[in-house]
Amino acid sequence: MSPFIILTIIIFLAALFGYVNVRFLKLPTTIGLMLITIVFSLVIFGISFFDDTLLDIEGYIITKLDFRTLLLDVMLSFLLFAGALHTNFEQLKVQRWPVIVFATLGVLASTFLVGTAVFYMLPLFGLQVSYIHCLLFGALISPTDPIAVLGILKQAGAPKKLETKIVGESLFNDGVGVVVFLTIFNIAESGGSEESTGFLHILELFGAEVIGGIGLGLAIGYITYLLMRSIDDYDTEVIITLAAVMVGTAVAQKLHFSAPLAMVTAGLLVGNDTVRQSTMSEMTETYVDKFWELIDILLNTILFVLIGMEILVLTFDLNYVFAGLMAIPIVLICRYLSLLLPIEFFKDRLGFVPKTNLIMTWGGLRGGISIALCLGLTQDMERDLFLVITYVIVIFSIVVQGLTVGRLVEKTQNTQLKE
Repeated sequence: MSPFIILTIIIFLAALFGYVNVRFLKLPTTIGLMLITIVFSLVIFGISFFDDTLLDIEGYIITKLDFRTLLLDVMLSFLLFAGALHTNFEQLKVQRWPVIVFATLGVLASTFLVGTAVFYMLPLFGLQVSYIHCLLFGALISPTDPIAVLGILKQAGAPKKLETKIVGESLFNDGVGVVVFLTIFNIAESGGSEESTGFLHILELFGAEVIGGIGLGLAIGYITYLLMRSIDDYDTEVIITLAAVMVGTAVAQKLHFSAPLAMVTAGLLVGNDTVRQSTMSEMTETYVDKFWELIDILLNTILFVLIGMEILVLTFDLNYVFAGLMAIPIVLICRYLSLLLPIEFFKDRLGFVPKTNLIMTWGGLRGGISIALCLGLTQDMERDLFLVITYVIVIFSIVVQGLTVGRLVEKTQNTQLKE
């Protein structure tokens, strides 16, 4: 089966499931697509007891598509650039310090809190896992997924200040989360050798990825700005933004910088109002925005169909499933605790809305990034176990939290108005 046929099947399923969702279920796109695809995969699994042709086809597609590489090395850059391009830069600038703290110290705190809690929880199910591998799980589950968050928050009606914090954190913390994951992964893979665990080595790796990624993003964004300012031709300018993402991603991967952070930075720079007014005509702005909205919708659709299809790679062990269910409250409590000190520190000077921590905890959805990172684990790192746990958390996060975060926001706002 050629790559074109595989892509055709995925886009056909995405269109079909999207139609079913809009026509009948009327759920938010990310939730509806994932639910329909999971049900579709389970139906195919049931049919396989009589005829395994469809199961073989879906299994073939999943094995041929490297989900981890596809998302982390290709799709993520486009999705993050599109998300950053439409983020309110002025609000983000006001909220920059809490966003930075949430995306760095918050991720690190959550990584160790989750890792430690899971290390002591797993023996309850007869599962003995080393602490470093539990930390790996903490690192991959701690970043909130900007792709899931952006899609849900558009319909949640959250206050702009709060929306900026959640969206801004999710745009940056996945880049930081990937760096933290890779750092712990290198330590686990090397068996904790002195060379890989030295503070200077870890600092050098972290600094190169983060600072290098942000620096590259600023450079790519500034070059894009200069090119767009010097012409007035909307179709060429759209192509320039597309080239910026593709070239920037390729350069980041070559230099071992964080491509997600580079693309978030470039997107924020190109999309802020000052740059827009000095570089884009009204026609160009419309076409650039519509083009990246289309890219965002298309890739989101494909992503959540693939997440639903990935259920076929899971190892169905009841202890793994029960551990996943137990991990849901653990991850939520650890996220709440990791945000507690930063919110207390910033809330008076920046006028945080009431129940900010509760809404950010419940609105911090997990998605494809966590699954992609988990798929990168080796069998020695308990890949099968953590993949099931991650999948349970992601399904709960997107379906239960995603469907109820709007009501939580509305309830907290109504309570504030009554007071």
